[in-house]
Amino acid sequence: MASDLHCHTKISDGSLGIEELIGIAKRRGLTSISVTDHDTTAGATRAVVVGKRQGIRVIHGIELSTTDHERGNSRAHLLCYLCDFPDRLEGLCRRISESRRAAGMEMVRKVMRYYPITPELVVKCASGSTNIYKQHIMHALIDAGYTNLIYGDVYDKLFAHDGGCARIDIEYPDTREVLSAIHEAGGIAVLAHPPVYHNEALLEELVSLGLDGVEVWHPYHSEEQTAQLLQFAKDHALLTTGGSDFHGMYAHTPRPIGSITIPDECVDALVAYKERKARAARAGKE
Repeated sequence: MASDLHCHTKISDGSLGIEELIGIAKRRGLTSISVTDHDTTAGATRAVVVGKRQGIRVIHGIELSTTDHERGNSRAHLLCYLCDFPDRLEGLCRRISESRRAAGMEMVRKVMRYYPITPELVVKCASGSTNIYKQHIMHALIDAGYTNLIYGDVYDKLFAHDGGCARIDIEYPDTREVLSAIHEAGGIAVLAHPPVYHNEALLEELVSLGLDGVEVWHPYHSEEQTAQLLQFAKDHALLTTGGSDFHGMYAHTPRPIGSITIPDECVDALVAYKERKARAARAGKE
């Protein structure tokens, strides 16, 4: 059997609810999944409860957005798994959410200069999410008839990295700060999809700062990159994770839940690692 430890719901920038996502994962025959919504713990605990009810193991997760200030303010994402004290991440999540919300509303205002949609339509498309994402704005433009694609010419015109006329870049907390926050909250820190944001040098640094694992399997990784990350993890005794990075209809390309999976042994290793850390912490208090 296999597992998918990277999935998003409509609580952030996915298009499915928690129950729908877990139901499909069960139909796919997955052993375990993790709901790793961006910068919010809102759905993680509920997902674990729903998973137990539906008979599928759900690993508590969250994906945190960060900025590597040491390397040209490049982006990096840290996955946090099996967090003991999610409330300790609330302040961090609130800071990110406030920055994202301000950027989202500014992007909506800019888009309205070109397309006469209403803020209410965007808010409707973002219903259930903790924030407004670019995908929600594009969804509103589809509903208004200006395009039939989330990603295409209209998206590039508005949000392309190199000069999109409505793009607003968000300032995220420093990667090292977020790594420390994950550990302080009793979570396991995994660097998500390093090749996507060219985080290879950052990965080397984070290992020295106590990084627990690296996402090896991801739809944007080539076979060569996957092999390199797997070897790197072996050389540095890191946990290995991965998944489909599921977003439903908001994905750049079709990738169903379970389209990228990891061996169950990797999930077992993650849980065993967590249990060893918990035992060590208890022993330290005695």
